[in-house]
Amino acid sequence: MKKIYPLPGLLLITILSLQAQDSTLLKDKKINLSEVTITSVKTMKGMGYLNEVSNGIIYSGKKTEVIITDSIDANTALNNPRQVMGRIPGAVFSETQGSGFPSNGVGFRGLNPSQSQETNTRMNGYNITGDLYGYPEAYFLPNLEAVQRIEVIRGASSLQFGPQFGGVINYILKDAPEKKFEFTTEQTTGSYGLFNSFNSIGGKAKWFSYYGYFQFTHMGGWRPNSNYNQFSGYGKIQFQPIENLKISLEYSALRNRIHMPGGFSDAQYQENIRASYRARNWLKSPWNVGAFKLDYNIGKNVSINFTSSLLASGRSLIWKNEDGGPEEPDEIDPATGTYGNREVEKESFLSTTNELRITANYRIRKTQNTIAGGLRFFYGKMHRQGGGLGTTGSDFDLSLIDPRYEYDLNFTTTNVAPFIENIFRVTDKFSIVPGFRFEFVNSTAKGYNAYDNYVVNADRSTNRYIPLAGIGLQYKTTSTTSVYANWSQAYKPTDYSQLSPIGTTSVIDSKMKDANGFNTDLGFRGTVKNFLSFDIGAFYLQYNNRIGLIEKTDTNGNTYAYRTNIANSRHVGAETYIEINPVKAFTTVSKYGTISFFNSFTFIDARYTSGPVKNNFVENAPRFINRFGTTFAVQGFSITLLVSHTSKSFSDASNTVKSDDAVVGLVPSYTVLDLSASYKFLKRFQVKAGINNLSGTKYFTKRTDEYPGPGIIPSLGRSFYVGVGAKF
Repeated sequence: MKKIYPLPGLLLITILSLQAQDSTLLKDKKINLSEVTITSVKTMKGMGYLNEVSNGIIYSGKKTEVIITDSIDANTALNNPRQVMGRIPGAVFSETQGSGFPSNGVGFRGLNPSQSQETNTRMNGYNITGDLYGYPEAYFLPNLEAVQRIEVIRGASSLQFGPQFGGVINYILKDAPEKKFEFTTEQTTGSYGLFNSFNSIGGKAKWFSYYGYFQFTHMGGWRPNSNYNQFSGYGKIQFQPIENLKISLEYSALRNRIHMPGGFSDAQYQENIRASYRARNWLKSPWNVGAFKLDYNIGKNVSINFTSSLLASGRSLIWKNEDGGPEEPDEIDPATGTYGNREVEKESFLSTTNELRITANYRIRKTQNTIAGGLRFFYGKMHRQGGGLGTTGSDFDLSLIDPRYEYDLNFTTTNVAPFIENIFRVTDKFSIVPGFRFEFVNSTAKGYNAYDNYVVNADRSTNRYIPLAGIGLQYKTTSTTSVYANWSQAYKPTDYSQLSPIGTTSVIDSKMKDANGFNTDLGFRGTVKNFLSFDIGAFYLQYNNRIGLIEKTDTNGNTYAYRTNIANSRHVGAETYIEINPVKAFTTVSKYGTISFFNSFTFIDARYTSGPVKNNFVENAPRFINRFGTTFAVQGFSITLLVSHTSKSFSDASNTVKSDDAVVGLVPSYTVLDLSASYKFLKRFQVKAGINNLSGTKYFTKRTDEYPGPGIIPSLGRSFYVGVGAKF
């Protein structure tokens, strides 16, 4: 299929010309305005960026993106990440929800998107993953029908949030409406037995406000043995006894039961993409997250933000042991008349995260500067049990035939991290933002792991002391455009999933080292009046001691995947986002409607720079990601066509194209079309409809050595949805 490339050079020239005209107009007029504090995001319609300071966090000089979900036509009932976050340059998605994994993952700039493990995933500013350091994977994401906006801060977020290479994704939920009571409901149905019911209530009365939602989703399954049920809910109460003080309590819950159809070998994938060779694999992942938040403004110049969150969650898996890969049949043994025994895996997470931030404005001569600092304390426990001898049945049953697991391990993580950043506004236009963070991490591991006929007992403790520094620059070229640049260090300790992964077919190197490196950005962004929005930039990411898969051969000539420190790598590339509404260039109101176009384009050159795989491409890193969309809107009606192209990538550092082991091999390029529409009428009613994968493209985004595989995990084919909503 023909590849689609943008024309960023021509559009950039247009932007610079318009920006220059805008600057000339500003010079001709002198306007005196009173001081105004802006706390909202800067956006045209679909995507914008964060202000210099917000909620005690400094964003000046950093590359940020904000997606306003209500302004986008998308299938939010199924949390489709391509439609919702496709505008963000460099975003790659791991599409697993249709094959047995509860949440689709996202990665940026060629980093691994599986379970969003390279990003710091948050909701309303606090952690929602299993363990910040030991298991930073996202098994729970809030329902997008309840999300007001999605904030993305790239690699330079390490100083304020933690040292993850991939930055931060923060899902900000909707808040209480400005009335005593409001009820909303959205009911969606669609292909393959989809039914989704979302219902929320909220309101305000004097100093008290509340908001909550309940969501139920059922999916019959695109493939056999891929049905699931999911319940999720959220509640928030907020007290504001005085104007400058807000205190709130929040609680989120997820309950699911997922049938997993298994992965494919290359031959099975080519034969029938909608087949299933596993009927007895099941997963459930109950998730509970509670939070206490306090926001206090002391006058106009000092603010205090404190968040304390508690996560009590787990995951249980029962599946056919995958030794032999996806080609190994799961069938009844003629000698016994039954299936073989399944394998039982269990994990539980209990953690608390406390973050205190203090922000203050102060003056040096005539310029106002901003300092922001704070402290994070995290403590987490994880209990991992695996290799248990399960039943020979087919239903969801976690019973054990033998009470002893093959391995039983307890992990703990303690993290203390002070941090500080300062905006030095050298002039009204130019700012310098240095920062520093210090991470103390203590990790312990206790328990046993059985290998063949012997048992290895573990009892170890490791301390890490990690200084991180960074600096940002920002220059305001006009009142609505700016140049930004930053450099910051990143760090990733070896986590539990890498040392003792659950449900894997790979061989694990027990002597893996921690990863470290840095991120840097340079870009030009802004808006021209209300018809043009853009962000054009370049990035460089250095990733040392990268952990990944290489293909090896044993003494019998059999190939296998080996997880270890591969080598050092570097990711360099360019990112552009341009959105234009030509009608608004000439008029603010048009009875014939408006049409807008956007293009999100990324070029990534991610290669290994050392070791036996030097000059090879980094796995999960396509060279080109290009998405083009157009939206037509008139009198409450809106329709969007999105074209998404992702070039090929590899699943291992050896750049294996084809192998007997489906865990490694090529991930071919693909182009997918999505059509979505919505119609709002009588101020309180809405109808949504759309077709995902309109072209019926056969593709996949993931090969895996773990569940829901191993092997190739296919993405969903063509499907439709229709939803109705109301607000009272």
